[in-house]
Amino acid sequence: MRTARTPASAARGGRALYELYRAASRAVAPAVLLWRRVRGLEHPSRWPERLGRPSVVRPRPDSPLVWFHAVSLGEGMAALPVVRHCARLHPGLPILITTTTLSSFEVIKDLLPDGVIHQFAPLDCPDAIESFIRYWKPNLILLMESELWPNLILSASEKGIAVALLNGRISLKSFNRWSLPLGLQLVSLMLSRLSLVIPLSTIQAVRFQLLHTPPQIIHFAGDLKYVVGDIDAGEKEITAIEDLQQQFSNRPIWMAASIHRGEDEVVLRVHDELIKIYPTLLLIIVPRHPQDSKNVSLNLKKHNVNFVLRSTREVVSSNTSIYVVDTLGELRMLYRVTPVAVIGGSFLPGLAGHNISEAAAAGCAVLTGPYVGHFYHMLVEMWQINPSAVKQVTGEYELFEALKQLLGNSKALETCQKAAKHAFSIMSDGIVNRVWNLVRAFTISSQTDAWNS
Repeated sequence: MRTARTPASAARGGRALYELYRAASRAVAPAVLLWRRVRGLEHPSRWPERLGRPSVVRPRPDSPLVWFHAVSLGEGMAALPVVRHCARLHPGLPILITTTTLSSFEVIKDLLPDGVIHQFAPLDCPDAIESFIRYWKPNLILLMESELWPNLILSASEKGIAVALLNGRISLKSFNRWSLPLGLQLVSLMLSRLSLVIPLSTIQAVRFQLLHTPPQIIHFAGDLKYVVGDIDAGEKEITAIEDLQQQFSNRPIWMAASIHRGEDEVVLRVHDELIKIYPTLLLIIVPRHPQDSKNVSLNLKKHNVNFVLRSTREVVSSNTSIYVVDTLGELRMLYRVTPVAVIGGSFLPGLAGHNISEAAAAGCAVLTGPYVGHFYHMLVEMWQINPSAVKQVTGEYELFEALKQLLGNSKALETCQKAAKHAFSIMSDGIVNRVWNLVRAFTISSQTDAWNS
């Protein structure tokens, strides 16, 4: 007769698996880094930071330091309001933010408050993590969304460093993988070492509990991606907005944002039909990955479509039909010059949507496709506030019909714009304060003297 595993035996099993992971990660890390460098995925001169080697102009400050970690642009933008809040509440406190991707670095570096240090995140192998922590000596680590790395979390825990997970989420695929017997032992060991988990939804909270997260550390504050749209426009953005508004004059406009490969074909077919009804219509298309702009451009050239690339700074003329944005970090600005925004990553199976709150914050009428992944909870919350706050269409024909109505009916357009902005305002209210209050209560309270010094 099989006996149930005790917590002690489960912990021993998790520890054994962790030791295997440590050895494996140490062995494969050099090959992983080399592969990423060859593919151009690492910064050409700052790649040693991925091995935990700092590249800064000044030494690590001799005072408590808080480390924010976000893997890519979406997570980094969600972290930014909390970074700014922390900097306001603790002037002079050293703040470090790490990201993994080049795209996140290129955008976030210009939005950080003065004095915040950026580094590329160390690989999750023992040597890189130990080197990184030894130099920076963080007092608090705030991980964003799904950054559950065994070496980072367990090494920090063993050194008495508090670790919190903000906007915590685990995809269904990851949840199923972690739920397997071996995975569950390792993930439960990791999650037991966290001081705080702030999940972005009730569904996510349930997943964390099923993976044996201590229930007393799970607390709700709201989805930080709601407040990305609250980030103030800088002087550079304001100038760009004014310039584009002048170029676009009074033409009808719609934007397709964060468009993945394959979705561009859907968008261009819809635009071809719309332009038959609205001859002066301008489409702003923003590929999710700037390298995909090349494919879009080749397709437009093949069909003799008059278009302008954002990177060329060529002036948009009355004959320009499509404005292709092949630059990074300008999506928030572009939402402010278009009345209608279609959010990509949602029109093909296998995709999982993108953040719609930035478009709503800018006062756009917001549309999205049927495949929205974990962003569905955001849609539901917006619908609960106002059913007109976001329109989810089932496919190409319904997208065409929805755009035709909005472009041809100023009253319907204004209703959707106001509904989106109002829903965003309600959803984003107080989230950053709630997050930081939880961080203080669960991670900083034991270090009051250090943080107040």
